[in-house]
Amino acid sequence: MEVIIDEDLCVGCGNCAEVCPAVFHLNEDEGKAEVIDPDACDYAGCCEAAQENCPEKAITLK
Repeated sequence: MEVIIDEDLCVGCGNCAEVCPAVFHLNEDEGKAEVIDPDACDYAGCCEAAQENCPEKAITLK
């Protein structure tokens, strides 16, 4: 599964990192979400929940 974060939409709320810490974390420099392990979506099973909990709809799964 491919995980894409639209950095222009991301506001750095941290919901994705809370819901799915195996895949997402907040970048310390920019304060926005980034993908740390895209392959973890397949075994962690939380990427869909992270996408649903993103208030700005900045996460796309393909």
